[in-house]
Amino acid sequence: QVQLVESGGGLVQAGGSLRLSCAASGRIFSINAMGWYRQAPGKQRELVASITGGGWRNYVDSIKGRFTISRDNAKNTWYLQMNSLKPEDTAVYYCNADLNTYQSMGVMKGDYWGQGTQVTVSS
Repeated sequence: QVQLVESGGGLVQAGGSLRLSCAASGRIFSINAMGWYRQAPGKQRELVASITGGGWRNYVDSIKGRFTISRDNAKNTWYLQMNSLKPEDTAVYYCNADLNTYQSMGVMKGDYWGQGTQVTVSS
């Protein structure tokens, strides 16, 4: 069983900053890629940022230059530093991991999600 636990959401004024964290625990063999998604009311969930095991980062255009994704491999934890926040960044943010776990039959690949954390940016 794998769990992704998020923290760091909250209410902030426009122009402020927040840092989200996602910690993965369980029978993890390795993590292939980590990401952050968000879903605003009435909208589809969208990929905000991702980072591969090799360190390749990808960002959606709307947050480039403002958000930074990083990871701590030793802790199986990744982060989303969000600066210069805008009201349109308001959403529930979900962490995601493409990872490999130890199973009775060997190592198996799977896709896992955190529970979501609310980020609200006031104008």
